[in-house]
Amino acid sequence: MGCEPLREGVTTGTCAAAAAKAAALCLRDGKCPGQVTVTGPSERTFTLSVFPVPGGCGVVKDAGDDADATDGMTVCASLEVSPDEGPVTFAAGEGVGTVTLPGMKVPPGEPAINPVPRRMIEDAVRSVLGARAVRVTLSIPGGEETAKHTFNPRLGVAGGLSILGTTGVVRPMDEGALLASLDLELSILHSLGVKNLIMTFGNTGETALRKALGVQGRRVIQVGNYPGHVLDSAARLGFQRGLLCGHPGKLLKVAAGSFNTHNRVADGRIEALCTHAALAGARKELIQRLYTCRTTENAMRLLRDEGLTSLWETLAGVAARRCTDRSFGGFPVEAAFIDNEGNILGCTPGALCP
Repeated sequence: MGCEPLREGVTTGTCAAAAAKAAALCLRDGKCPGQVTVTGPSERTFTLSVFPVPGGCGVVKDAGDDADATDGMTVCASLEVSPDEGPVTFAAGEGVGTVTLPGMKVPPGEPAINPVPRRMIEDAVRSVLGARAVRVTLSIPGGEETAKHTFNPRLGVAGGLSILGTTGVVRPMDEGALLASLDLELSILHSLGVKNLIMTFGNTGETALRKALGVQGRRVIQVGNYPGHVLDSAARLGFQRGLLCGHPGKLLKVAAGSFNTHNRVADGRIEALCTHAALAGARKELIQRLYTCRTTENAMRLLRDEGLTSLWETLAGVAARRCTDRSFGGFPVEAAFIDNEGNILGCTPGALCP
């Protein structure tokens, strides 16, 4: 038997549009309908179940088989309707964030509701209430806590989740959405005047590099498994220079020439380590022991015991050169190997002046 296809879900934007249309029908007809149909930007229609909530109507988000942080949460809408004609405006209720920094798709001070969901919601409300002025308040109970586990705090979205979606549908394991989030964070940093970009792989790496290099302020981006994508986007946006810091478990992959560091995509950590140990004149027995190390932590201890810690400086230079070569020198990059405790193992000279 073949593998079952992964089930698609719907975006928070689609849920919000359905909740808003249901709230409009509730105001017009006196009761919340059991289902509504809304149209996405590609003319695809979505029929969703709705139910009454205090002051309006709600929709439970179904992300399909995607590991979405908002799966199972309720997106609610309430409306204030004027008898006069006017625009559809938006407000952030409980659990929906507010934009606080420039560079987002909506300006600071506005609810974190992206343009495509705004259009879907406006179309849905207009289909029921016509040209009347409407204020739409969206809320996601529990959203403020859930938002702490998303990109929102890094993107300057305060107080809750964002209402997102460009197609209306969630496709499982949508790598494009993650890359778009990285691009958005880069855009925000650029709009804030950051010239020299500091990159690391995750939360532990960011904590370690801030301790090691004394980095303050909003200058750091976590590239996850996508250093190549971030390097390309940073060069395109015109950042002047970069610094890539990380534990050997990740940064060695870049030194080996891998710019997607997911463990199912690339490795080469031990191979890079063995190659440069051999070039440095390490004896054959040591290289064999390095090659059989199951983890980079074991390899780190072995190099320390053998007095070969200078190898990290060499490998930092290799990683920096590979990153700089990716943009043909247009976005020069320094590199630093830093352990999880915030100790610098080895770095290129410019890394110490981030």
